[in-house]
Amino acid sequence: MNFGEFADTAAEIEELSADTEIAERVTTLFEQADSDLLVLARFVQGRVFPAWSSRTLDIGPNYCYEAIARAAGTNVSADDVEEKLAEVGDIGEVAASYDFGGQQGLGAFGGGSGAGGDLTVAEVADELDALADAEGSGSQDKKIDILFGLFNRADGDEARYLARLVLSEMRIGVGEGTVRDATAQAFDVPVESVERALQVSNDYGEVARVARDEGEDGLDSMDLELGRPVQAMLAQAGTVGDALDDWDGAAVEIKYDGARVQIHHDPAGLDWAASDETGANDSEPRETAVFSRNMEDVTDALPEVVEHVEQHLNAPAILDGEVVATDDGNPLPFQEVLRRFRRKHDVERAREEVELDLFAFDCLHADGRDLLRTPLPERHERLEDVLDAGVSELQISDDPEEIADIETQALESGHEGIMLKNPDSDYSPGRRGKNWLKRKPDVETLDLVVTGAEWGEGRRASFLGTFLLSARADDAGDEFETLGKVATGITDEKLADLTDLLEPHVRTEDGQQVEIAPEVVFEVGYEEIQESPTYSSGYALRFPRFVSVRDDKTPESADSLERVERLADEQ
Repeated sequence: MNFGEFADTAAEIEELSADTEIAERVTTLFEQADSDLLVLARFVQGRVFPAWSSRTLDIGPNYCYEAIARAAGTNVSADDVEEKLAEVGDIGEVAASYDFGGQQGLGAFGGGSGAGGDLTVAEVADELDALADAEGSGSQDKKIDILFGLFNRADGDEARYLARLVLSEMRIGVGEGTVRDATAQAFDVPVESVERALQVSNDYGEVARVARDEGEDGLDSMDLELGRPVQAMLAQAGTVGDALDDWDGAAVEIKYDGARVQIHHDPAGLDWAASDETGANDSEPRETAVFSRNMEDVTDALPEVVEHVEQHLNAPAILDGEVVATDDGNPLPFQEVLRRFRRKHDVERAREEVELDLFAFDCLHADGRDLLRTPLPERHERLEDVLDAGVSELQISDDPEEIADIETQALESGHEGIMLKNPDSDYSPGRRGKNWLKRKPDVETLDLVVTGAEWGEGRRASFLGTFLLSARADDAGDEFETLGKVATGITDEKLADLTDLLEPHVRTEDGQQVEIAPEVVFEVGYEEIQESPTYSSGYALRFPRFVSVRDDKTPESADSLERVERLADEQ
């Protein structure tokens, strides 16, 4: 296909506003693509390489401006291009405004015989591939020469979309969902099969080719490939209430303040046959590759992660996990991790300055078997089978108090909090759904007066362990209305302190039940305020959590029932 045909299609798509119309036009493009399908499925999204590849053109805007200026003629400079860009705001519009063609030079392949008409999609792909390969001394001049040669053969619309493609600014309204739907429509295959194939391959061009050449059976036979990263499954914000309302219990994990990694490992050596896509030119096959959340190859920057995996992972596998910066085992802030991820030189010195630990929490593939459609607990068991150190603990619970205790322990250990996951969920690469929840921090806290308590049981029998909370019912602070109990978010050590604090204010005891004079104020977090006949206020706190003792507040300055009512109305 001529590149001009692709440019015409891109121009048509850019004028459309309805998603269905855009998908129909992309469908037609795919039906007409022939041998260029794999490239066009990427180009139409503004990609040059597969979505999984960290390979880039590695050419900045200024070099693109220089190539445009050279193709436009001796009276145009890179500064002129940049000034025009400042006026119109679109590099494609700037490139389309020049009359290219006929300029001579090293990069004017094809003899510089005039612009437009003979430039093909395959030639553009090949030249951009060569541009990405250029490295070392003189590479920037070579890149500019290659771009000059392309622009020198481009007419207006061809130059418009070539410039946008090179600078990753296609902006014609075609996203991943559009390409998925167009692939299914163009080649009469189920969109579900296309979706699954995209999840395991993360290559829209290859999936389109397989859909056309091999149909539904070919798509369904596509699997994960060691050495080819896929998108990470994502979480959305949620609460313990959301999890326990929707699931049969929640799988609870520590939420680390680190950087997400995907680890690919094969003791026999990873298949780097696609090294022209990855940029990997190692003479010996690597056993381990580490990719960031954005699928950037960060293997060389994290040698201790590689060493850990090669020492403790006993089978070919793809793992999902978090890398955390630590100091004597204590977690450090996320910024310390970034220092390591961004390091390309003096890695060993950086390693001495910032220690990294791996916490793997999921297993996508193990010993020849894909596990994406395997329930979470089974995936975690498989993870423990293949990795004998550095596995994050997974606990399943339907008890909000137990979950709150896990969160408290995580926070006290210096971590961010907890993750809540549906135990029955698959692993869905790139999907942000309701099966993984980052527990939202409490939106509000209330300062409430302790008016009662209960003695604990078992190892907590000598502690007051559950505390009755009340809001001030009048301005004088003489009357209080109950609205819940709190027993979570409190360690044994803290329970001992609270017992010592409250025992002097005990009025009466009846078995385990204790009435306490309104003297002590707790700061309490919660997920929601609900109407409830259980307490005298008419309200109840859903999943309350102890935050602190408000030594600076008296019962008269605690929160009022009026504020509780207002917060309930604002939810």
